[in-house]
Amino acid sequence: MVHKNLKQKNYGESLKKNIFLLKFMNQENFIRRYFIVGERRFSNYWWATVIFIGSFGFLLTGIYSYISTSLNSTVLSTNIENQMQLPFFLSMLENSNSTSAINFFPQGLLMCFYGSLGFLLSIYWWCLIFWNVGGGFNEFNKKENFIRIFRWGYPGKNRKIDLYYTLKDVESIRVEIQQGLDSQRTIFLKLKGNREIPITGIGQPLTLQEIEKQASELANFLQVSLEGL
Repeated sequence: MVHKNLKQKNYGESLKKNIFLLKFMNQENFIRRYFIVGERRFSNYWWATVIFIGSFGFLLTGIYSYISTSLNSTVLSTNIENQMQLPFFLSMLENSNSTSAINFFPQGLLMCFYGSLGFLLSIYWWCLIFWNVGGGFNEFNKKENFIRIFRWGYPGKNRKIDLYYTLKDVESIRVEIQQGLDSQRTIFLKLKGNREIPITGIGQPLTLQEIEKQASELANFLQVSLEGL
């Protein structure tokens, strides 16, 4: 009797696992979701940090040159009589030491200018990373017959860009490849009415193998033609 109950319990657990696996497989077969990284890439973190540190150093150096120049001018004006009483070689030595530091005009002023620009640029870059501009996902749902394209934008009215289309509106998948210094590899969703919507991320292009694989998988999943390859 105990052995029979154990067999029924094991059979029930295996049945639940099989049902869960079937549901998961059905969901994978009917729903595809591709995530877009956006501005939260490692390269953006790296360059934002480097620009912030470099510009902050430039700005501090320019401010220090302004303070040291103003202090030197006050010290020289108060000690000008003592300098006249020193021997010639000692006065030349003091003059060389005072001029060895960076002058505020024009070197210090330029360092303050470029440091301020770099500091503002790094702050703007960190804001883009915090907002994750361009990030989101593309969802292709056969179960509910819709396509959802979601992107994060700038703060304001267009902070969330959420577009819905039906699967019947899709005519084909088009791939555009531009080789060169600024190479671009983009997958377009071609809809009725000659509308094309890019569905790949901006700023970090995929490799040729990755974009071919993703485009072919998407075309097979939606059962539409593939153009551009």
